[in-house]
Amino acid sequence: MTKAKTRNSFSIQMPGLRKLLSYQSEWLRGDVLAGLTVAAYLIPQCMAYGELAGVQPVAGLWAILPPMIIYAIFGSSPQLSIGPESSTAVMTAVAIAPLAAARTDAYISLAALLAVIMGLVCIGGYFAKLGFLANLLSKPVLIGYMAGIALIMIGGQIGKIAKIDIEADMFFGQISEFVSKLSFAHTPTLILGIAVLVFLFTLQHHFPTAPIPLIAVLLSTAAVALFNFDERGVAVVGEIPAGFPSLAIPQVSVQDLTSLVAAAVGISVVGYSDNVLTARAFANRHSYKIDANQELLALGLANFGNGLMQGFPVSSSGSRAVIGDSLGSKSQLYSLVAMVAVILVLLFFRPVLALFPKAALGAIVIYAATKLIEVSEFIRLYRFRPSEFAIAIITTIAVLATDILVGVGIAVSLSVIELLYRVARPHDAVLGTVPDLPGLHDINDWEGATTIPGLLMYRYDAPLCFANAENFKQRSLLSIEAEIIPVEWLVLNMEANVEIDITAIDILSELRDELAAKNITFAMARVKQDLYLDLERAGFLKDLTAEHIYPTLHTAIAAFEQRKI
Repeated sequence: MTKAKTRNSFSIQMPGLRKLLSYQSEWLRGDVLAGLTVAAYLIPQCMAYGELAGVQPVAGLWAILPPMIIYAIFGSSPQLSIGPESSTAVMTAVAIAPLAAARTDAYISLAALLAVIMGLVCIGGYFAKLGFLANLLSKPVLIGYMAGIALIMIGGQIGKIAKIDIEADMFFGQISEFVSKLSFAHTPTLILGIAVLVFLFTLQHHFPTAPIPLIAVLLSTAAVALFNFDERGVAVVGEIPAGFPSLAIPQVSVQDLTSLVAAAVGISVVGYSDNVLTARAFANRHSYKIDANQELLALGLANFGNGLMQGFPVSSSGSRAVIGDSLGSKSQLYSLVAMVAVILVLLFFRPVLALFPKAALGAIVIYAATKLIEVSEFIRLYRFRPSEFAIAIITTIAVLATDILVGVGIAVSLSVIELLYRVARPHDAVLGTVPDLPGLHDINDWEGATTIPGLLMYRYDAPLCFANAENFKQRSLLSIEAEIIPVEWLVLNMEANVEIDITAIDILSELRDELAAKNITFAMARVKQDLYLDLERAGFLKDLTAEHIYPTLHTAIAAFEQRKI
């Protein structure tokens, strides 16, 4: 293999490592500040997700370590934060609970096995090149999805800033329950939570480059220590267990293995959708590109490694990524800084983070979530095309009313339906000449444009397929009927018809036969080679003489003008 090929393979398989090897010194401040702040946030968060997944809280911290270093090497997004997050944690608990009901000692092994299977599913998707499926996630879907995720984040945290127990799982239920229980809010907790929110919004607005979330973490922790807020009922993170996991292959039965495969596939779909949607949102915001297929590999390896280290399924965390981005993270070094900080905390600083108030944590998440709701983009979509605005709104509502996977599925389905509608009703044009303007142009675009008497040159601006074949035929016949001078030749300008299926070929045959019955010559121009071969394989060309297929429109015009000479 040549050096060029080696470098190319290296960059495709390990884009994160490539970026780290070309690290720029001006990124360091933002990455370090982002990493430290994310570490302060993710430690209590991931402990909570560990408990949510049904394992020991410390397992949530263990589940940070392998994914962060693996994604830093194989991931294509410099902003993404891989690790425990709410949706995969909940799905893990749902999948494992029935299997572990009578043997709680097997819970950790089952969770680890689920992560390993999820890793293998994603790695298999990478080799099958299924990352292209992410192309179905359009800009309106991205905008609506991120807004939905942001509102879910807010709904999940509002109870913390008031010390109100919220039992509802869905956003609308959480908001309704919060309002109904607001009179039972714990006053000191509510004051602290609101104070942190005001602090974040006010100072971040005036000092956008300052590490305000990190300062909020330190000040709120200091306040708890100095004024004994924890003794006044303000909830704090509490004791953080010490220790690290060891490398181990999950010990489970074949029955457990087969039982978890379906769940692993479902979690893979949710995890990958969340991963690639979040990555693409940040890529759009910062004008770079991600590799959707590479994200499958990175997510797969992260989960496979996590399972071997007694972890559980993980994906990307939008809130952590937003916090890192707000502090200027430029590469996955910020994740490595966060990972090192977690290790140091587990070794030396557990008592400090034990005083971190949960109300401040909730306030930081709410603040970060508001950055994901791009109101200006919703307005832009509405002004551009109401149908795309509707897709964004429906995506947001679907994510809130169902769950992430169903919401994304609904949004993608709407995008596909809209795409099919556009393909089924594309723009078309009758071409003619324009005074003092070279070439042939759409006669509806230019005042004074005229067609060549007896010759109709027609262009249908879409690939021909089952969805638009009948529409193509009807509109081309209507164009003929609209001509004042009887049409002798119909020349189809095929430059936009780069693909065709058998349904459309049969419609072309019907059109040709109908024209022949009216003594109108059927001809084609600008037929691309692939299209020509498709027509030939379908037997369409055997009834169309070669002289009626022209390389250019002007050669077709010349042939028409020479027809009686």
